[in-house]
Amino acid sequence: MLNKDEIKGKANEVMGTIKENLGWLTDDHKAEDEGKANRIEGKLEHENAKVLREAENAEEELREREKSS
Repeated sequence: MLNKDEIKGKANEVMGTIKENLGWLTDDHKAEDEGKANRIEGKLEHENAKVLREAENAEEELREREKSS
């Protein structure tokens, strides 16, 4: 299940994509570049949060295994 940081990262990624495309459509290179940067930043935020969640889940699983041993 996605956590709030993953959702926030994905939202930033989508907003960056929108801004990038609007910049392209209006021939606004600054907005296009900012949108691209926002999209990449959002992707990184999303992936970072995903990795952290998976690590926490793995740690929890290991603790459960230790308890049952």
